[in-house]
Amino acid sequence: MILWFGKKKKKQELQDAGAAMPEPELSAEEIAAKEAAEKAEAERKAAEQAEIERKVAEANRAWEERQKREREEAAAEAARLEEEARRAEEAREAARKAAEAARQKAAEDEAARQDAERAEAEARRLEEEAERARKLEAERQAAREKADAELKLLEERRRAEQAREEARLKKEAEEAEARRKEEERQAAIARGEPDPYAEIRSPGFFGKLSGGLSKSSSKLGTSLTGMFGGRKLDDDALEDLEDLLITSDMGAKVASRIATNLGKTRFDKDITDDEIRFALAQEIETIMKPREQVVDFADGPRPRIVLFVGVNGSGKTTTIGKIASKLKEQGARALLVAGDTFRAAAIEQLTVWGERAGIPVLSKPTGADAAGLVYEAIEKAKAEDLDLVLVDTAGRLQNKAELMSELAKIVRVTRKLEPDAPHDVILVLDATVGQNALSQVEAFRHTAEVSGIVMTKLDGTAKGGVLVAVAEAHDLPIHFVGVGEKAEDLQPFSASAYAKALVGIEEKV
Repeated sequence: MILWFGKKKKKQELQDAGAAMPEPELSAEEIAAKEAAEKAEAERKAAEQAEIERKVAEANRAWEERQKREREEAAAEAARLEEEARRAEEAREAARKAAEAARQKAAEDEAARQDAERAEAEARRLEEEAERARKLEAERQAAREKADAELKLLEERRRAEQAREEARLKKEAEEAEARRKEEERQAAIARGEPDPYAEIRSPGFFGKLSGGLSKSSSKLGTSLTGMFGGRKLDDDALEDLEDLLITSDMGAKVASRIATNLGKTRFDKDITDDEIRFALAQEIETIMKPREQVVDFADGPRPRIVLFVGVNGSGKTTTIGKIASKLKEQGARALLVAGDTFRAAAIEQLTVWGERAGIPVLSKPTGADAAGLVYEAIEKAKAEDLDLVLVDTAGRLQNKAELMSELAKIVRVTRKLEPDAPHDVILVLDATVGQNALSQVEAFRHTAEVSGIVMTKLDGTAKGGVLVAVAEAHDLPIHFVGVGEKAEDLQPFSASAYAKALVGIEEKV
């Protein structure tokens, strides 16, 4: 334990001992130094005291200023609080008055308040129901989309299977048709009759067809020359080929199909000009082969009523004359009907063909009712037991509704005497019109139920490729092609011969 009082006593004893010691005597210099030191110490203490007093004075002034500022701030704050209190009081008073007015209003219109509450409750209920309905509809939509996707997948699979089956059946049908034609040919030869396909197989026919298509084939063939020549059949080459086919009037759809098919089997392979020609001919023949059909006017009912339709200048009258000449040579008893009663030259032209072939022509003055003339012709053919009634009709543009309506009227009239008539409606197309032939087929097919096609003037056009586009777009048989003015220049259509002639391949016989 520390003895604090003992320490204090010891300190006091030491001080008393020091006080009892005598002070030493000092010299004058020491006394002077001591006095100077004491004076300096006194001055220092005086300076310190002055500095303390100065700082105290400054502190007092700062304190006074702070007190003054705080008093001013307190006064301003008091004024602000007083103003806020006044405003708050005014607001409270306004709120009290508003509340009072609201209470009075509510008291006066309690029913309205209750109605509002009920309306709000109903609105909330309806919103909740709408939200449930939205969720339910979203679930239904998701289910529908899922079902649609599944159905689409099933439909695509079904279509693919159907396409495969149709391709198989089509191939079988084509093979059966080829066998049938060959059997017919052999049977005709055995009976001593002329070969019905002899014209197609004859070198003369191919020569005429090649000559007739010389403009188309020269344009396409010249463009093909040097285009490939060992070049790889890459994307650029296929694009160039597609552009060439389009400019040859085959149309974008056919050009794309041919280019795509060639790309599948020959892509990125070197190919010569001759190889591309033969490949093109093969693709074109594939498109046109299903449309190859030699029409046999001896089949079916008697008289067989054949209607020829087409636009102005397509070559209907000339085509009828050529067919009539061929039928006369084969022993058919026919009647030509000058149904183009709008154009006197058409009546005269058909009369010339009739006289040349030895076939009677039924006509009326210009402007007569064409439907009535056809009606009379059918009655005459029945009375005279004729084999054929070949009806020429007025040329009409496919966009003229009134003329197309008249054509429909002729069809209706024929059916009054023969419910299945006309037995053939042959559309005569002019090769020189190019892609416009497609719209003609569409319009006449809709109005007159076209059953077959003849394309004329292939000897005077560079647009022979349009027949490929027609074959691609429309499932209609192509019976004949015209490559000149003479009767023998109207030849049965051959897909193989046409395809080779179009690309400039010389037929070897």
